[in-house]
Amino acid sequence: MHRLILLRHAKTEPWSEGIDDHARALTDRGKSDAALIAKELKRRGWDIEVALVSTARRARETWRVVSDTHSEAEARLEDDLYLAGPELIADVIARHPGDRTMVVIGHNPGLHEAACDYGREPRDGKASLIRRLFETFPTGCAALFEAGDTGVIDPADLILTDVNHPKDLRPE
Repeated sequence: MHRLILLRHAKTEPWSEGIDDHARALTDRGKSDAALIAKELKRRGWDIEVALVSTARRARETWRVVSDTHSEAEARLEDDLYLAGPELIADVIARHPGDRTMVVIGHNPGLHEAACDYGREPRDGKASLIRRLFETFPTGCAALFEAGDTGVIDPADLILTDVNHPKDLRPE
């Protein structure tokens, strides 16, 4: 079984004039949310093998927090993931065959569009889950997909298994 996690970088400082978008940092809430998602993935048994990470600071910092829980994973920085659209995200994924559980840490709108493309058809009674995916993809959100055992992660074979919003994991 191959698994793909599309993870939007966690909450960042707001963009304003004079701040380089590529250099925006995570907020304290962003760090906390990334840790919650990482722990939820571990709780489910989704041990990340490889992380494809945008070179933007906010994505790298998100990975740094996630890697505290998934320390065995290998990180691969990918310039192409910075503000990538769904087609380029699929190309980056295809360049890394053989990895069983992969996380892609990137940006909206491309990451959300890719997740919606991959989860476009309700399968296995997941229509409500797909509706949730289409509604919103906030910072720190993770879409979890499973595929067959073909040696590659093919978007056409992915089945949406869950959508994790950090707010759902925060303690009351």
